Amino acid sequence: MTPVIRDFVPADAPAVLELWRETGLSSPHRADTPETIARTLAAGGRLLVLEADGVLVGTSWLTVDGRRASLHHLGIRPSHQRRGLGRQLLEASLAAARAIGLQVKLEVHRDNAAAIALYRLAGFIRLGDYDVYIMRDLPPG
Repeated sequence: MTPVIRDFVPADAPAVLELWRETGLSSPHRADTPETIARTLAAGGRLLVLEADGVLVGTSWLTVDGRRASLHHLGIRPSHQRRGLGRQLLEASLAAARAIGLQVKLEVHRDNAAAIALYRLAGFIRLGDYDVYIMRDLPPG
């Protein structure tokens, strides 16, 4: 069956969240919920899903801040990896970013050699020696 890449619909949420758990893209402290997805989509983001063999097997989530798009949760179900689906999904994601005219930034774990190779092949470059910091729970002001 030919893979299909399409926009997320709310009915996809259970399958998307399960895929993220299966691939290690999500965990409870990341606050990846249907509400978070809806908020980012309302702010101009896109969540693409890839279906193969009638099953949701991949996602790519673009969020926007007005200056650039951030690519998150690009992942393919392990049973469908090494078939070129990640490359197809990345190409669709970059086309979506081009359509809104924004740069694309992403973060990747330093030990994820397959993802790093894919991103470099697509033309991504490492952004200097920056470390990434996050504050998940803001202290009361």
